[in-house]
Amino acid sequence: MAAIEIKNATKYYGKFKAIDNISMKVEKGTVHGLIGVNGSGKTTLIKALVGIHELSSGEIKVLGRDVFDDMVTKSKIGYVADRNRFFKYYKVKDLVKFYSEVYPKFSYDKFNEYNERMKILGARRINGLSKGMQMKLSIMLNLARNSEILVLDEPTSGLDVIAKAEVLGFIMDEVRARELTVLISSHHLDELEKVCDDMTMISEGKMSQQNKIDQIKQELDKLQVVFSHQVDINRVRSQVPAIDVQQNGNVYYIVTSDTPKSIEQIKKIGAFMIEKVPISVEEVFVYLNRV
Repeated sequence: MAAIEIKNATKYYGKFKAIDNISMKVEKGTVHGLIGVNGSGKTTLIKALVGIHELSSGEIKVLGRDVFDDMVTKSKIGYVADRNRFFKYYKVKDLVKFYSEVYPKFSYDKFNEYNERMKILGARRINGLSKGMQMKLSIMLNLARNSEILVLDEPTSGLDVIAKAEVLGFIMDEVRARELTVLISSHHLDELEKVCDDMTMISEGKMSQQNKIDQIKQELDKLQVVFSHQVDINRVRSQVPAIDVQQNGNVYYIVTSDTPKSIEQIKKIGAFMIEKVPISVEEVFVYLNRV
């Protein structure tokens, strides 16, 4: 079952088309990554998904219902924005109390369990917290809400390496424990690769790809090549059908979308070693956006 279903989503700001005819699905109990360069439309799509912005055309359904102006559906969505706009003069303990009064499923026990590791003092004022601490607080509050959908926009921004690992661990524990559905947008593709089941790539407001992580990585191959003699890199670039060719000493790294043809040409130049090496989602994203 699709927990989130987006059909032909388009959003204009005046004459500017921020997102253009995007359609995608997020299955219940999965972690779905949303990636794209700055200005590609990710945040616009997210704000439409959580009901902040109304689409110009198309539709967004969350748990089978339209989300805009539907308070019942919105109550089932936890949202961690890239910039948190809390009541800045509240103390942390006051904000926790506010969440417990607004959201019936809020769990003090769960919040306190998370905060034992995050160690944000209840007496501190929100405007005295760093960006990273505010992000930790927002994530803990939204997980403690026990919402069915969790939408995160750059959730690891401002976090140190240890905090990132802990926060992502909290989220994955919730996914496993109660089939929480997560949509997460981030520039840290190495992190997304570790936690996501699927990814959607957006480019210039349009969806360029949606697939399983392993299938995305199969879009391209990365070959490690050693030639039997000295070969000028420009010759390799001109004769081998490749998206990218780099040289490190005697070793060449060739990224290609047509592996059989590339290998054929590499052999003609005189390779004595050709080996496929792992390629990351981040590399695939960079190379596909370069084409």
